[in-house]
Amino acid sequence: MNIDLTNTTSSRINAALVEARRAAGSPAVGMVLTLVVVTDEGNHYDALKAAADASREHPSRILAVIKRPGRSPRDRRTARLDAEVRVGGDAGGGETVVLRLHGELADYADSVVLPLLLPDAPVVVWWPVDAPARPAQDPLGALAQRRITDAYAVEDPLEQLAARAASYAPGDTDLAWTRLTPWRAMLAAALDQARSQVTSAVVESEADNPSAELLARWFAGRLRVPVEQVVTDGPVVTGVRLRTAAGDIHIDRPDGPVAKLSIPGQPDRTLALKVRSTAELIAEELRRLDPDEAYAAALRARVTAPAPTAPATAAVSEKVSEKVSEKKEQKDV
Repeated sequence: MNIDLTNTTSSRINAALVEARRAAGSPAVGMVLTLVVVTDEGNHYDALKAAADASREHPSRILAVIKRPGRSPRDRRTARLDAEVRVGGDAGGGETVVLRLHGELADYADSVVLPLLLPDAPVVVWWPVDAPARPAQDPLGALAQRRITDAYAVEDPLEQLAARAASYAPGDTDLAWTRLTPWRAMLAAALDQARSQVTSAVVESEADNPSAELLARWFAGRLRVPVEQVVTDGPVVTGVRLRTAAGDIHIDRPDGPVAKLSIPGQPDRTLALKVRSTAELIAEELRRLDPDEAYAAALRARVTAPAPTAPATAAVSEKVSEKVSEKKEQKDV
């Protein structure tokens, strides 16, 4: 059921939600959290689809905030709230309210959202694109226990990670880190089996990939080893190599959903390691709302590159010079 409201208020939207639930035959509120999606007109369809799919696992009230401050001075001075209420069908396992804030009202999104939050339920804010520089200090971010950004969606992901490290607050997380969960689980399990000390690490990925950067920082912070980053054609992270005295622990995923795991002294194994959808990433983040200390530690870690080795040609020429010197000394004698 869809209800369109033009030039409305938060109280009218709440009344429309009650009406829609009754019409759908479920007047009780059975949702576990409020998910606030702060997006724009160009990205709201994909963001709402991902949020609705995630709400099938976590029944939620989804509030999509679309700011439209206007281009002309007159439009910017005009304040108006339009809303669309969706219950059932494409709304997923909960209910969805699309809020379009026009004019000056775009600067007061928190005042519009606050009366629409589920009582006594956690609040999660997700910025699919264009997240604020300090999410915890943003008026909407201050309402939430969990704040989700995505460094993969910006023009300069590595610069974005630097800003996230400077502004981190408990409850912040990023989908670039969430994408690494299967990699981190498999690498931890492989290390338990190998039981060898890691001396260095190699991360292979497409250029400027924020997930690869976070993985390199995770190695640097947890294993305290130098990390080399190698650029490949992608997609995203394509391989990880942990060097040990017994040999290399290697996960290779050149393309597709299948990867190969190599552990010294054991036969190679095939692993399922697909690139997950945004809906799956959001659903994972909604499973735990406590501070992600591992993400905070990885975000602040510093990567040290391995010491450069002498080129093979230089080594050969050095050996040749030594032999020439030896022969010359024998002649002199």
